[in-house]
Amino acid sequence: MDVGSAGFDRIELFATRTHFDYHSTNAIAELQGWLAESGLELHSVHAPVGESLAGGRWGPLFTLASPEASVRRRALDETERALYIARRLPYKILVVQLGLPRTPQSAPGENSRDAARRSIETLAKLAEPLGVTLAVEVIPNELSRPGSLVHFIEALADDVRVGVCLDFGHAHMLGDVVDAVETVSEYLITTHVHDNKGRTDDHLLPFEGTVDWASTLTATQKVGYDGVWLFEVGAHGSTRETIQKLKEIRRRMERMLAT
Repeated sequence: MDVGSAGFDRIELFATRTHFDYHSTNAIAELQGWLAESGLELHSVHAPVGESLAGGRWGPLFTLASPEASVRRRALDETERALYIARRLPYKILVVQLGLPRTPQSAPGENSRDAARRSIETLAKLAEPLGVTLAVEVIPNELSRPGSLVHFIEALADDVRVGVCLDFGHAHMLGDVVDAVETVSEYLITTHVHDNKGRTDDHLLPFEGTVDWASTLTATQKVGYDGVWLFEVGAHGSTRETIQKLKEIRRRMERMLAT
């Protein structure tokens, strides 16, 4: 069973070169052909967050919020490469993360709001003529909590158009998911749907963690969100098994939304 035959019609591409070489025009052409054959639409691209991912471990990370000019420039260069996929293969949303996730080893000042603002304003102006909108993602750091992202967006230049990607799993780690939905509602343009038990970013299938999906789905519906619900889950058995489980989960969620 593949994604298209399971009834899904849109995907997000994670731009990591060990997964998909977004520098390669040949790779982009091959992806375009595969999407056409599968009847799938490229909804969004997730901007690169690291040089590589191998064996479950990230290589050196990229950050658009670094106070160090050379580090921020490297992240901008890689993000622009992912943005320019749209020159050959149109898509609607570029999901970007502001800074690095918070860890016990996080250094003070490594996530600069001013550096993030300059990065996002630069990227948004490049994205607009390509028909791409930036979506800043809720992640576990002080820049990217739901309320912080709203304040961040509202402080941008008037001609800069940016939305929010509500990652439900990350919001659960930060606190109340329903409150997160209500907080970002005005700017919500896309989602990442996965689960965890509130402590670590496990990317479990929905209903395998402790997210209250009934309340979350109701709240998202109440604020008027009618966009894509995009599953962002880890491997759970074979690809075929995971897709089959997601097919059933989607049906369960649709029943919840219909009641």
